[in-house]
Amino acid sequence: MTTLLQDTELQQQLSINLTIPIPSDSVIISKVELQELKQQQLKGVYWTMKDLEVRINRKHEWIKDNILYPPKFKNILDVEQGGFVFYPQSKGQTWSFHALKMAEFLDKNFQQIFSQKR
Repeated sequence: MTTLLQDTELQQQLSINLTIPIPSDSVIISKVELQELKQQQLKGVYWTMKDLEVRINRKHEWIKDNILYPPKFKNILDVEQGGFVFYPQSKGQTWSFHALKMAEFLDKNFQQIFSQKR
């Protein structure tokens, strides 16, 4: 046991070795690797509006009103302005979202999207 003197208080610290068995059907990976694997799942994937509804647990009306049509977001998202969201321009066309870029956008702008002070 090691004793440390810190801010006139006596602290005790115990150092131990512990073996934890990892099941044969499991592996341990770093957080960085996990993030990379999650991103790989979205590469080359396109979401429909229905996919986006499921992903963020909101209906399409809310998504349009709070994410897709406000100018501060539309200027970033619209494929016609270099973005990664296809906005339907005529009846019969459907929304299309580049999954990886949309997921990153949602993460980056979470507070702005869901804040009452927009």
